[in-house]
Amino acid sequence: MSTNKLKSRTVITTALLAWALTSFTALAAAQSASESSVGAPEVSDTMPADKYEAAANKHVNDALTVLRKMELAARMKPVLQQAKGVLLVPTYGRAAFVVGGKGGAGVLLVKREDGTWSDPVFYNISGLNIGVQAGVEGGAIAMVLNNDKAVNRFMQRNNFSLTADSGITVVNWAKVAEGSTGPGDVVAWSGTKGLFGDVVTVGLNDIRLNQNLTNAYYNRMLSAKDVITGKVKNPQADALRQELASISAGAGTSSQGGSGTSGAAGSSK
Repeated sequence: MSTNKLKSRTVITTALLAWALTSFTALAAAQSASESSVGAPEVSDTMPADKYEAAANKHVNDALTVLRKMELAARMKPVLQQAKGVLLVPTYGRAAFVVGGKGGAGVLLVKREDGTWSDPVFYNISGLNIGVQAGVEGGAIAMVLNNDKAVNRFMQRNNFSLTADSGITVVNWAKVAEGSTGPGDVVAWSGTKGLFGDVVTVGLNDIRLNQNLTNAYYNRMLSAKDVITGKVKNPQADALRQELASISAGAGTSSQGGSGTSGAAGSSK
């Protein structure tokens, strides 16, 4: 074999080995990244950070309006006074009625052992799965968490449901107001008449931590547990926290929520 042919084969062999090593390294890195992302919140960079921050602030302000509407609803205040946590969704869209649609963003606050309320954590809601009436446009909804089992669902999982199948009983608030059922693990309230229909129990599917809004609101990467346990604080949520604390103490300020009268009346049976 000539020297030139030997050199050519050596070059080709070296190149093939280098290519194989590079491909293997890239594959291993991709597999490692995939494994580390299992169960992690979805993060997107589709908007500038200041846009997420503005959106988060708006959700918190709107959540306060929803809370004041809830105070006006018949027999809702006693439910809130016993709550371990509350998920407030200011706008629940009609798109959520379609499988795969996104229902809207909500804020979760949890009552701590000392009686104070946590700062908000942001969640995306996919859809209601029981009792939605055809033609209803949607509106504000809330999930009042009555026990630690319901609260822990938000702490332990990123993609989960509040349904009987998942071990969580979600009772239609209208039925609670009628006195026809107990409180269940969660009480579902709606500011729109007929949204939950006339069923006793409802369900909420595909709840996910909104990592973008949570990070933007506190200017750092956080888990839901970080916020709930008080590792961070945003003074802009003080009004919402204070309103919940006032309700818990039996001295809610529902007189401030005059604009919510129609929502409360619409929810009454």
